[in-house]
Amino acid sequence: MPADPRPLAIALMGPTASGKTALALDWAERYGGEIVSVDSALVYRRLDIGSAKPTRDERMRVPHHLIDLREPWQPYSAAEFAQDARRAVEEIVARGRLPILAGGTGLYFHALLHGLSPMPEADADTRAQLEVEAGRRGWAALHAELASIDPEAAARIHATDAQRIQRALEVFRLSGRTISDWRREVRPPRLPVRVLKLVLAPAERAELHERIARRFDLMLAGGFLDEVRALRALPELRDHPAPLDLPALRAVGYRQAWEHLAGATTADEFRDRGVYATRQLAKRQLTWLRGELDALWFDPQRQRDALERVRSAFLGRRDGPPTG
Repeated sequence: MPADPRPLAIALMGPTASGKTALALDWAERYGGEIVSVDSALVYRRLDIGSAKPTRDERMRVPHHLIDLREPWQPYSAAEFAQDARRAVEEIVARGRLPILAGGTGLYFHALLHGLSPMPEADADTRAQLEVEAGRRGWAALHAELASIDPEAAARIHATDAQRIQRALEVFRLSGRTISDWRREVRPPRLPVRVLKLVLAPAERAELHERIARRFDLMLAGGFLDEVRALRALPELRDHPAPLDLPALRAVGYRQAWEHLAGATTADEFRDRGVYATRQLAKRQLTWLRGELDALWFDPQRQRDALERVRSAFLGRRDGPPTG
């Protein structure tokens, strides 16, 4: 069987706080790479500290793509991400450099690597009706309704994930077909690169929890609450009828900070809720990653040598940045 002639790319996947950003920067500098963010929070401007966005210095050291594309009140879909990311990858390859896809948003990775089916477009009236129903019955009841219609989707979508529950019910009401049926129709175009998928995940769950708590405390010390105060003062968010329904403010930590600044929690309660929400996010990310059967898993601390060997074997003789 002939070798795959496509240029190479690396996907660094994993739960939040697993070390993806540091390794992506290291490899990009050492092997002539550019980083394509696969993170649904990083697409939003003004969400910097709480999203662990790469610093100005890091972005000067290595070119980054798909960061700061939208304001927090503006929509950005997985389909848009897939188009933008594919374009970025093609441009990186054309420059003779190595695309490094780094992030933890499973839906974005799925959209880029596997494609999205041509299901119905969003419909404002249907979404508004679902919002009204959610206000009256609660999202848990709508999740139960979804389970009766599409058990496969309900098993995949958490009962508190309002955005995805809404989308799944919207698709069914518009088309009479479940979102799972639509997804099975996808025939994604082949990516112009051959991707090595690597999952970074500490072997011990307690270690990941400790990293999450430590990073959250560093965010607080770095001014996270001041960042959210500035968001709350923006007219577009201050005057929005339901700001916490916006995808940007559903990012982990931001909802908890927003509610804390509204007086709903004490400082200690806010910190505990923020850490807990981040742990739950990591749990969902790990669940999704286990479905990526061709991905290779590594503990980034204990298996760094093995990780480097796999990277070296994949890149072959490419042991440094391009000279031309």
